[in-house]
Amino acid sequence: MVRQPWFLLIPFALLLAGCATHAAAPATVQRLRGDALDHRVEQLMTAANVPGLAIAIIENGKVTYLHAYGERDTAQHLPLQTDTVMYAASITKMAFSYAVMGLVDEHRLDLDASIASDLPKPLPAYEKYADLAGDDRWKALTPAILLSHRSGFPNFRFWQPGKDYDPNGKLAFYFDPGTRYAYSGEGINLLQFVIENGKGVDVGTLMRDRLFAPFGMTRTSMTWREDFAANVAIGYDEHGKALGHKRRESVRAAGSMDTTPHDYAQLLAAMVRGDGLSAAAHRNWLAPRVAIRSVQQFPTIGAPDTTDNDAIRLSYGLGMARYQSSNGPAFFKAGHDDGTNNLAVCQMDSRTCVLLMSNSSNGESIFAYLLEVTIGESCFPWYWENYIPFDHPELRGEAGQKMPRTACVMPTPSI
Repeated sequence: MVRQPWFLLIPFALLLAGCATHAAAPATVQRLRGDALDHRVEQLMTAANVPGLAIAIIENGKVTYLHAYGERDTAQHLPLQTDTVMYAASITKMAFSYAVMGLVDEHRLDLDASIASDLPKPLPAYEKYADLAGDDRWKALTPAILLSHRSGFPNFRFWQPGKDYDPNGKLAFYFDPGTRYAYSGEGINLLQFVIENGKGVDVGTLMRDRLFAPFGMTRTSMTWREDFAANVAIGYDEHGKALGHKRRESVRAAGSMDTTPHDYAQLLAAMVRGDGLSAAAHRNWLAPRVAIRSVQQFPTIGAPDTTDNDAIRLSYGLGMARYQSSNGPAFFKAGHDDGTNNLAVCQMDSRTCVLLMSNSSNGESIFAYLLEVTIGESCFPWYWENYIPFDHPELRGEAGQKMPRTACVMPTPSI
């Protein structure tokens, strides 16, 4: 039985009070479908300079809408399609965590056991983790702590808190493992290392056998495949400059996946249904593990705490974030890189989800508006995700932090 963490005991009246603040937003927002949705998407893309975008909508656990807009290559005017290969970025993490739960289901991995019990030698004895020599806190790390971003590591060792990018940055703990939330790709990649070196399970094979093959994800891989080249999305920065598509040659659980809107939509539908897992394992996967009190997701360490999102019970589970939407409990995961923006959101009771995938750094600037027209007012923590609308730049940076950031209140669109 999964014990409910203390932060889930926030009175429901507080939740209602938080969502009730949406009354200040325009009352005209409604779910759109068909031509009306297509028109609104194209309108937003043009206004925000987003070259390509794909949307999938899942209702009652089934994909009911899948459409691609714009171009995958603006120089050659090649259309973005639902089978166009796009970089998944960090939505790879949610897929990885779901595959890992299959190992848990088969009692091949204990979520709450120290990684010391899985590795044949101490973690600092491996060259990749030699920086941790002399700090025994690594023994407190467990798969659950790593998947829920409670490792104490920075996002990556070369981005240390408060410092510029350092390619020679050393890995270190910035708080005791398990004591708080701080997003860390290092933690996810460490779990991959433990599974491969301690369990003898190749993560690329694990993903293929647990997810890609069963769910019909024929154009998805953890590394580049040459057959992707004929239909692949080029990424574009904020100014429309082409960034290309990186051909990743090594498996990284934190974000090496290439996929398509069609393929990830199939996976997302399977996730919200619980396919491939026992009911107990699915519940365990979804269970919130730690409350999130940061103003925004990044920077991961050193930012001030806030109670802004207490009303929606913002938290983290195993590989995905959790919150209380206007329509009940929900989970979500975003993926961000230069020239890539992705978001998957699922409302659990109705098994309603939306998947947004863009080949543009500007994509996230229309995501908050797209959520409203696809699944309705949802109290999504758009400010925490830094989904600042393109037409409200005043909400960025320190100026934005002085303004109301209640998740259930959206800025008024200018178009």
